[in-house]
Amino acid sequence: MPAGAPQPQLAEIGRAGRTDVSRLFAATAQRCRDRTALVDGDRSLSYGALDERTGRLAQALRERGIGRGDRIALLARNCIPYIEVELAAARIGAISVNLNWRSSRAELAHCLDLTSPGLIVAAAEFASVLDDVGRPAALDTGDGYERTLSAAPAPASGLGAGPEVDPEDGMVIIFTSGTTGLPKGALISHRAMVARTLIYAAELRVPDTFVAWSPLFHMGANDFALATLLRGGRVVVMDGYRPDDIIRAIETWPVHYLQAIPGMVEDFVRRLKAAAAKPKPIGMVGAMADLVPRPLLAEITTLLDAPYVNTFGATETGIPPATANFVPIGEAPASLPKRQNRFCEVRLVDADDNDVPDGEPGELAIRGPSLFSGYWANPEANEEAFRNGWFHMGDVFRRTPDGLLDFVDRVKYMIKSGGENVYPAEIERHVMVDARIVDAAVVRRPDERWGEVPVVFAARGDDRLTEDEVIDMCRGRIANFKLPKAVYFIAPDEFPRSTSGKIQRHLLEDRLKTAFSPQGR
Repeated sequence: MPAGAPQPQLAEIGRAGRTDVSRLFAATAQRCRDRTALVDGDRSLSYGALDERTGRLAQALRERGIGRGDRIALLARNCIPYIEVELAAARIGAISVNLNWRSSRAELAHCLDLTSPGLIVAAAEFASVLDDVGRPAALDTGDGYERTLSAAPAPASGLGAGPEVDPEDGMVIIFTSGTTGLPKGALISHRAMVARTLIYAAELRVPDTFVAWSPLFHMGANDFALATLLRGGRVVVMDGYRPDDIIRAIETWPVHYLQAIPGMVEDFVRRLKAAAAKPKPIGMVGAMADLVPRPLLAEITTLLDAPYVNTFGATETGIPPATANFVPIGEAPASLPKRQNRFCEVRLVDADDNDVPDGEPGELAIRGPSLFSGYWANPEANEEAFRNGWFHMGDVFRRTPDGLLDFVDRVKYMIKSGGENVYPAEIERHVMVDARIVDAAVVRRPDERWGEVPVVFAARGDDRLTEDEVIDMCRGRIANFKLPKAVYFIAPDEFPRSTSGKIQRHLLEDRLKTAFSPQGR
């Protein structure tokens, strides 16, 4: 620009570079008005209808005093109104608080007290629970919801309609499905959700049809559902794991991503075989490959003719830090290296935040555009997790010579045995390769000599499998001090799991305090 020329309006330039989820959805709805957006059983909504309904709901929320930055708590099973509430909240700059309907009363009260919602939307079945904690719902997701939409004025048309939302404004609070302690509310901004959508498209070919069967109160279904709608795809909404309905869906539509989580893979494999399912093309299947027995990876990919997604993400980060690696169809790999996402920076650090050499375990620290905006009203957790400009995930990885990332374990799961570090996942990796193991988890057990030692809880598919045979699966593959000191055989449904399918190790450790003796010796 020549010297002395008038300076551009910097504020206007900045505004032109901003957008938010609601405006991007409105633009998609204009282009795809007659295309199907949502399917729930026999009901479906076009993009035009969904846009109008969320606009009416946004007007109704405004009339009830909800505005930018206010929280709207949402307690319901997966349904069309769930997604409409999120989009309507985004339209007025409010924040959707996605509550886990499986929570105990104490956990629910904690989440409501933490976020102080100005309004609660809930399914009728949860009205009594909310009454018990002194937070009655102001709007139900049934007939009252439909009457509210009908009475609301038609929304203003045009992409410029509605208040301007800053990309850093919060859009949704998702509670972490931690295996210990009270849930933490991760605040995800419009910026982060837009970035996650773009990353899905670049790294994983975001689906044109996505089956949202896992809970929308978790990022897995929620992120993918919103990403699909921003790109004009179809979201098939289901209330939980319904294998017959899922099979019907994949036989009806080509699905580019089918979620499969630990705890359901074995049953779904069995159902696919029994139904002699003939799915339409599936781009990819899976989640949390490290937690699935390796023989099941081979079976489910063969039955669906789709590779298994071998990624590592989190509520706080989206699908980064590790994406775009797959388990090939029909393979049961002994190791599951991850590929770093292209749209984030990653470091592996020691307890003093120093980078560790390749091959050494280190906690993964990340920064990038998909990152969340911190834990809601939890300065202690934020201070612990955010250090030196990086978010510390609490997950330990090793970087391989070819630049891939091998998951080691959660920092908090590390077992300190006689001064040596033992990571449970390293033991599980060797045990779960054996086809006789249905599922397994390694936990710590107090020991007078070594302080604590690793032990295995295992579900076996062959009753003849012994404790010595399980230990021998690891012998010669890991150092002797890492070998499990006992094996406890339990039934597959005895593994306590979080709502995202993760085994709750602390509950298994609690079982060790009771009269529980090793079997098989």
